[in-house]
Amino acid sequence: MSDKYFFVGLGGSGMLPLAEIVKAGGAQVAGSDRAHDQGRTPEKFDALKTAGFALHPQDGSAIRPGQIVVASAAIEDTVADIARARELGLTRLTRAQLLARLLNDAPVSVAIGGTSGKSTVTGMTGWILAEAGLDPTIVNGAPMRNFGSASRTGRGGGVFVSEVDESDGSISLYRPTVGVVTNIALDHKPLPELRGLFSGFVSACQRPVVNGDDVESASLHGLRFGFGDDADVRGSAVDEAPGGIAFDVSHRGNAARVTLAVPGRHNAANALAAIAAAIALDIPLTQAAAALATYRGIARRLEIVGKADGITVIDDFGHNPDKIAATLATLGAFPGRLLVFFQPHGYGPLKLMARELAESFARNLRPEDRLIVSDPAYFGGTTDKSIGSDALTALVPNAEHIASRDDCGARLIALAQPGDRIVVMGARDDSLTGFARGLLDTLAARNS
Repeated sequence: MSDKYFFVGLGGSGMLPLAEIVKAGGAQVAGSDRAHDQGRTPEKFDALKTAGFALHPQDGSAIRPGQIVVASAAIEDTVADIARARELGLTRLTRAQLLARLLNDAPVSVAIGGTSGKSTVTGMTGWILAEAGLDPTIVNGAPMRNFGSASRTGRGGGVFVSEVDESDGSISLYRPTVGVVTNIALDHKPLPELRGLFSGFVSACQRPVVNGDDVESASLHGLRFGFGDDADVRGSAVDEAPGGIAFDVSHRGNAARVTLAVPGRHNAANALAAIAAAIALDIPLTQAAAALATYRGIARRLEIVGKADGITVIDDFGHNPDKIAATLATLGAFPGRLLVFFQPHGYGPLKLMARELAESFARNLRPEDRLIVSDPAYFGGTTDKSIGSDALTALVPNAEHIASRDDCGARLIALAQPGDRIVVMGARDDSLTGFARGLLDTLAARNS
């Protein structure tokens, strides 16, 4: 590959895996990132420079003739890099358009869509295929602990695995061999629009795989996974523990026991989805189940940052009603008060689903738990700020809105007692992990 790519927002969780894939294929890759210009998460950008990525200010100065410019569909045309690319008449691709080119060109592809669980199912499926010797290329939205990265480049180029997104409608671009629908629920778009998008996605798949336990997904055709009696790939005999979950799985007379080192019934459902995807690629059930015993999880999915002063700090990606419910259900099944910090992932999503977010927290938090909500994530640009975080906390018992994240942190530390678990929740902001680690450091200092 001899193309020259410039990624606007290179360090983003969606952009970076693609940049790594095309760079591994021989392309010249440069980019910019607003977070880099603002001095946020410097360790991440230092690592990118060490890996050979050329990072430039997001001021248009590094845009050159002959480059293919890759940027989010949502990025404003007034951003200097975009304006300069337009002046030069450069080819511009959205992240989804580039991903669709790569996936659709692969001889065998697996596209994993759905409102929740995409990254985990992608990581699980990729690990099963790697353990089966298929050497897959994988594009994920978060780092996979088994591979130490959000992407993996297979040498043969035969199997391409990726999560695919419905939030911008780009799920309609993909034509995979196997397409997985984990579930369909309110997130970035209203349900009627989501139903149309996922119906089209399933029609474009050669071998669809759908969640038979999810009311919205169950109406779609395909290989069905779930815990219900009508599932083709069926789970049963679930045994939950604080650090993992085990269950039986069966398909057409074959059976196996799955033991996961990641907790929660939602992860058992994710594992069923990955096993069903593997079966759709003719990998034996027993082989797929055995591979998942060594699956290590995804960053920021119920990730334990550490423990200090008798208090555990957990970093989690939960940001929509379903993800929040899954996280709280998993943690709430075991002793220990939850002190939950939540940063909404934008003013737009908050305006769309403030009531649904509030209902998810109110339904899944126990009377002793507490919720602290900061202002939404905001990185500049034009957006409607008419609905703020107070619209959420007003509907949840034992919830507080504290505008500043630093002040939220101080409040959490003041509340925390031995036996508590502090849970940092939110998306689209890499600095949340640093915030969680900072809380742990403060607790450790308090103890000393």
